[in-house]
Amino acid sequence: MTDESILQRVQGDLTAAMKSRDAATLSTLRMLKAALMEAKTKKAKEEPLSRDEEIEVLQRYAKKRRETIEELRKVGRDDLVGREEEEIAVTRRYLPQMLAEEELRAVVGEVVARTGAAGPRDMGRVMGAVMAQVKGRAEGATVSRLVKEALGAG
Repeated sequence: MTDESILQRVQGDLTAAMKSRDAATLSTLRMLKAALMEAKTKKAKEEPLSRDEEIEVLQRYAKKRRETIEELRKVGRDDLVGREEEEIAVTRRYLPQMLAEEELRAVVGEVVARTGAAGPRDMGRVMGAVMAQVKGRAEGATVSRLVKEALGAG
């Protein structure tokens, strides 16, 4: 990984997508750039987004796409699902490698043991610790499901 920010990579890839006339990628990259620029405007004038903040923005974008896919499937618009999945695939290029479920399960087990969590009441404490440890490398819904399993809440 270079010192280049995610925004800089998106801008460079945006130019390449324009040159190659890749409309689908171009559209997604424009949306990602807009989301990153919007997040940047909420900070002090010349202060750049940190790597974690950039990752957070992209994860929110991917999560919105997944929610859109769910809604499209509910209303029988499977014809539009492919486009949303393409957007998620393009977005994932800029996110850290996701942990495999087995690796995530091991992290959850370690956090449960370390915190002494015993049941569903400890869900918030375990979730917070796991999410801090896997920052950007796991989806909250997956972590939640595994924590519930580990605590016998699911």
